[in-house]
Amino acid sequence: MMMEYRINQKTGDKISILGLGSSCISDTAEGEALEALGKAYEHGVNYFDMAAGGAACFEYYGKAFEKERKHIFYQIHFGANYATGTYGWTTKLDEVKRSVDWQLTKLRTDYIDYGFIHCLDEESDWEAYEKNGVLAFLLSLKDQGVVRHLGLSSHTPKLVNRGLDTGLLDMVMFSINPGYDYHHGTYAKGNGAERMALYRRCQAEGVGISVMKAFSGGQLLEAKTSPFGKALTEYQCIQYALDKPGVLTVLPGIRGLKDMERILGFLEASPQEKDYSVIGSFTPGEMEGTCVYCNHCQPCPAGLNVGLINKYYDLAKAGDALAAGHYEKLEKKAGDCLHCGHCDSRCPFHVRQGENMDRIREYFGA
Repeated sequence: MMMEYRINQKTGDKISILGLGSSCISDTAEGEALEALGKAYEHGVNYFDMAAGGAACFEYYGKAFEKERKHIFYQIHFGANYATGTYGWTTKLDEVKRSVDWQLTKLRTDYIDYGFIHCLDEESDWEAYEKNGVLAFLLSLKDQGVVRHLGLSSHTPKLVNRGLDTGLLDMVMFSINPGYDYHHGTYAKGNGAERMALYRRCQAEGVGISVMKAFSGGQLLEAKTSPFGKALTEYQCIQYALDKPGVLTVLPGIRGLKDMERILGFLEASPQEKDYSVIGSFTPGEMEGTCVYCNHCQPCPAGLNVGLINKYYDLAKAGDALAAGHYEKLEKKAGDCLHCGHCDSRCPFHVRQGENMDRIREYFGA
């Protein structure tokens, strides 16, 4: 069971594809929580989001990782407030300052790897964050070296794009799952094309994405609550998110040791267990014919990595300066397509890959 790591192009940090969210672990007894966190670290998890459901988990993390602090990354939110013992949201500067000081004390650390502008979903949220001085406070801590890198968490593509426009961001926390991308769920903001454009922009600009709500709050895991009328598995949802451009890590929450062990099972799961192509049956109109890089069309008789070729093409068009170089290094390129129709017949999203390969060959010249 080997962890895979992806590099944040902005910071150079080597981040595990499986991170950990903290929405539920506060409800777990301390002994079991420490065992679960220890197992996560033992199996290579090194990225931890601290937008927690309750205050107790900060003490857990502090005890579990005090000696391993330099080997892990904390994603800490300027606006998450635990004064009541449970999660709260604030843009009041004095409350933010008290909350951040309290979190650092409980985590037994004096620095923050990724300091996040927290959960901005409306234009008014951003304006309040600036007006109240919270953004200036966050930037001042970065100048002092207390915060090493900056991020933004949001469910709204428009707000993330506004953050990217500032040039300040090194990381984005965004809700990615097939439900939200296909217009289903409370946080399904922006249409599928807007959301895909955001993922590509993040990769093109080297800004990493950490994924929250990969299971849509658990709704995708139950047939009766899934918008597709069919339950997906955790592994399908994780793979779906990891296949999106820009994504570095997925942050499932756990309730205890059994959840941790099950999530880690993703690392040794078969391709069949991770195959999410069933969602192609529910593709909305505007996404029909769009490659989502799932590689369900494999194996290609000509040896092409069809998903990767499409991804590099989409990223190059989105402004990724490195995409053309990555494409050039591929052993088999779009020009090697046999136009045999194999991938067209297998694509669950009804992409005409033969036609795509012609466009890509013309674009890259090979």
